[in-house]
Amino acid sequence: MNKKLRVGIIGCGGIANGKHMPSLKKLDTVEMVAFCDLVEERAIKAKEEFGGEESIVYQDYQELLNDSSIDVVHVCTPNDSHAEITVAALESGKHVMCEKPMAKTSEEAEKMLEAAKRTGKKLTIGYQNRYRPDSQYLQKYCEEGGLGEVYFAKAQAIRRRAVPTWGVFLDEEKQGGGPLIDIGTHALDLTLWMMNNYKPKAVLGSSFHKLGQKKDAANAWGSWNPEEFTVEDSAFGFITMENGATIILESSWALNTLQIGEARCVLSGTEGGADMEDGLRLNGEKFGKLHTQKVDLSSTGVAFYDGKTENDSDLEARLWIECILNETEPVVKPEEALVVTQILEAIYESSRTGKAVYF
Repeated sequence: MNKKLRVGIIGCGGIANGKHMPSLKKLDTVEMVAFCDLVEERAIKAKEEFGGEESIVYQDYQELLNDSSIDVVHVCTPNDSHAEITVAALESGKHVMCEKPMAKTSEEAEKMLEAAKRTGKKLTIGYQNRYRPDSQYLQKYCEEGGLGEVYFAKAQAIRRRAVPTWGVFLDEEKQGGGPLIDIGTHALDLTLWMMNNYKPKAVLGSSFHKLGQKKDAANAWGSWNPEEFTVEDSAFGFITMENGATIILESSWALNTLQIGEARCVLSGTEGGADMEDGLRLNGEKFGKLHTQKVDLSSTGVAFYDGKTENDSDLEARLWIECILNETEPVVKPEEALVVTQILEAIYESSRTGKAVYF
């Protein structure tokens, strides 16, 4: 197919520069023709680095959406504007890749899903950890029944001291929360995807704002201002699904622990188990003996259909653009991302009220 999709970027900050724009630039099936940011200098810089001479810079996203020649929009803004911009973009006839999490609230996420169905345009959410070699391999292994029925899982996103101190990460109003909605969302998405289970029954959650109150704290990105730290520093959830399966979700930016790991899951099924503790490991029993197998991912080429080496962000961008060109389903379906948002919201609500939330 010779057609190049015309892409507009809304929000030219860290995630756009770190993931979306570099990966899109590598594709010969797209051209980035519009860049929008409230800070004009950021949009100008993005145009100079990733656009062409004809690319246009905007400060108002609605003006970008008025350009009917744009096919696809990537929404890379703070969480509180995901829904507003995504719905407007879908209604203007554009396919949308929205950065994770889907939205600040489940009500907003539902509006996004409804708009996608109503307009017939494609919508996906930026859960790039699905595209890692270990994730791709394990999902196919689960899909083929390698673990049997997965009835217990852990979704892990634990940092010892890595609080993002830039942008609006510490602002509850703009983000909707801290590590749970920022990195816990990745771990939960991975876990639900592996289990292929999107029917939650009940959630019990707790969130803590303990270490965020410390001054001059040790931190990977420099100490934070406690007065600006308005989100939790750790949050945990106990999730039961309609079929009885149970998931424990652990997330933190700051926690006194040495058991750290991000966007990982542990799965226990009737035929075997798997974890991402030390690379990808499978476990089970054969011929009356227990066995553990470390999967060598260096030579699998899993999901890299053309044999080229791609990182997870590049694969995410390519498969997203191909699903538009080939009119197929995106890897991350909005219905799946909605369930992630509903569960995260339930953990926050349960923590506030001290009661379980039932679906």
